[in-house]
Amino acid sequence: MSIGQEFMEKTKYRYLGQSDQVKNLPQPPLADTHGRTDRVIDLPAPATLSPKKVDLTESIVRRVSTRQYSEEALTLADLSYLLWVTQGIKQVAARPATLRTVPSAGSRHAFETYLLCNRVQGLAPGIYRYAALDHKLVEVNLSAGLADSVTDALYRQDMVKRSAVTFLWVAVAYRSVWRYQARAYRYMHLDAGHVCQNLYLAVQAVDAGCCAIGAFDDDSIDNTLGLDGKEQFMIYAATVGKVGG
Repeated sequence: MSIGQEFMEKTKYRYLGQSDQVKNLPQPPLADTHGRTDRVIDLPAPATLSPKKVDLTESIVRRVSTRQYSEEALTLADLSYLLWVTQGIKQVAARPATLRTVPSAGSRHAFETYLLCNRVQGLAPGIYRYAALDHKLVEVNLSAGLADSVTDALYRQDMVKRSAVTFLWVAVAYRSVWRYQARAYRYMHLDAGHVCQNLYLAVQAVDAGCCAIGAFDDDSIDNTLGLDGKEQFMIYAATVGKVGG
């Protein structure tokens, strides 16, 4: 049996025992927060945004993977909109759980969104993290050469360096494992697809294109983002940039 076949077999419900949720162990935090010393950047509030109106059916028909981008920068409002449509929190429910703009198994929402920002108005180039609960950005690393490091980790796909921003979705595994045990790893991959499809449809409202990336050196990108590769690891990525111009 191959490792893939074994994964599918051993994550069937019949192999699962009692989850940590059933054992009444503490629920993990709904989202990562930011420390008192972190540099935090305000984003335009979702209610104030006015992206171009785009017909949903037309967006689905026009959906393509775009690898060529103009030199035009994204605005902070553009970025705010794309973050909200991919991981925005509409409500914190009493369970507690976050109800977001994308579906997630059991509303566990295991992802943190990291961003390689190359050309975003008002932001220095570097890596940032989206603080979803506050709808803000947290500065992570502005060291020189990060675009090269991320591009190398994503198997030297040049569209990463040419993008205005590259979304780097990081799984915080225990948020889902707490409820679903080993089967959570199936759900995290499904949930990543929900998130990225929202991005594909939403970029058209800000005159941009995107391209999903599933090919990357796991250890290299996790190291670049400061992740342990076990409890937190990158699961998916997508480049975004303005088209035309």
